[in-house]
Amino acid sequence: MAIDKSHETIILIPARMASTRLPGKPLADIAGIPMIVHVAERARESAMGRVVVAVDEASVFDAVEQAGFEAVMTGKEHQSGSDRIHEALQKVDPEGKARLVVNVQGDLPTLDPALIAASLAPLEDPAVDIATLAVEITNEAEKTASQVVKIVGSPIGPSRLRALYFTRATAPWGEGPLYHHIGLYTYRRAALERFVTLPVSTLESREKLEQLRALEAGMRIDAEIVKTVPLGVDTAEDLEKARRILESARS
Repeated sequence: MAIDKSHETIILIPARMASTRLPGKPLADIAGIPMIVHVAERARESAMGRVVVAVDEASVFDAVEQAGFEAVMTGKEHQSGSDRIHEALQKVDPEGKARLVVNVQGDLPTLDPALIAASLAPLEDPAVDIATLAVEITNEAEKTASQVVKIVGSPIGPSRLRALYFTRATAPWGEGPLYHHIGLYTYRRAALERFVTLPVSTLESREKLEQLRALEAGMRIDAEIVKTVPLGVDTAEDLEKARRILESARS
């Protein structure tokens, strides 16, 4: 039986208004509710820990607080969600009570709350620094699609991989399953604090994948294998799909 770590877990949701492909994304209306509030609701439904939204605009801060969630203002200069949640963590938990930090992307309004719980499971092994999620790819087109990030890992159980590499290419070669990486991370606090001090790495720059920085620095990432890929809202088409899903769920 898994140990309840909700008292020492904080779920941080970075929200950035200046999205290149969908500006103003956090406040996009979905079934009468801003998208970022939907994400916060999914996080709260997981019952895995305290939920805080890390924002960079007063309008988002107000929307989150008006919906009854905790928000914290962070700088506009951050290059990644990891940097933003690190600043947020320092502000909302300066005494260090939270030992586990879940980074839930702010564009996952239809996220299954159970995936947050799944992301914590690999950290039951004290050797793991960062935990994440993977889904077996069943769509042939996704196996060669560069926008679908693949995790190359060594199986260490029926539902877990030890990550060896992340890539936009089709990998590994040969017969066997390919896995789609889901960009939801749970860090040990010490691992997050180390990660944000590391310089951008060679393979990170080449693949445009931040998680490679951790692997190149010798940090261990394990992935829990789950069944579903959450819908990430990056385009207007994605937004319309999320609206259909959530409006149907609320009707």
